Amino acid sequence: MYEGPDITVLIPVYNNARTIADVVRRCLGFCRHVIVVDDGSTDGTAAALAGLPVQCITHPVNRGKGAALQSGFAAARAAGFRTVITLDGDGQHFPEDLPAFLTAVREHPDTLFVGARNLKAENMPGRSTFANRFSNFWFRVQTGIALPDTQTGFRAYPLARLPRVCLRRYEAELALLVFSAWKGIPIRSLPVRVCYPENRVSHFRPFADFTRISLLNTVLCLLALCYGYPRTLLRKACGH
Repeated sequence: MYEGPDITVLIPVYNNARTIADVVRRCLGFCRHVIVVDDGSTDGTAAALAGLPVQCITHPVNRGKGAALQSGFAAARAAGFRTVITLDGDGQHFPEDLPAFLTAVREHPDTLFVGARNLKAENMPGRSTFANRFSNFWFRVQTGIALPDTQTGFRAYPLARLPRVCLRRYEAELALLVFSAWKGIPIRSLPVRVCYPENRVSHFRPFADFTRISLLNTVLCLLALCYGYPRTLLRKACGH
């Protein structure tokens, strides 16, 4: 188990009562400190978390994954943590992949690590594969960085330089990546496993959330022209 005071695990959760306790227990086998943000759950998630040795933050009503992440980041900063490793509470991620993140963060503490799923796996939903390729393409257009997976929630964020975004739902994770790249934060991928159990509850709304992400990509492309590209070029010209 990692006992250091500088890394914590953050799990945003909304109505995942059937899976969250197992995910938390497995995480505690690798990292001493875990923060769970209960984003207005109404299905017994709070009862499932009762008695577990975690720091629990509760939103009275559902505010969205982006808002849950920001609450978790704020709590981690207040507690003095330097890095936050995020993963989902619906059972799709393997906490057993945490040691690879812990090792990578200790070796490169100022790098943002993004999990890379095997998008050719037999159980990978077709819409997830398409959406990820779509997102990967626009991320490269906006930043010049090629990543194999820009949509997974299994990540390690360096808090000191992490940009703060006000987006409240799934598109917040994309914005965090793009603005981090523009700030010059190194971004690397780590292979992770993924599964989609029968009892998994997903709150991604294919039409609404894909539309929000598409609109965000349009805005980010415009910002890349007037802010992202110039800032990147200036940073490289100055040798940073």
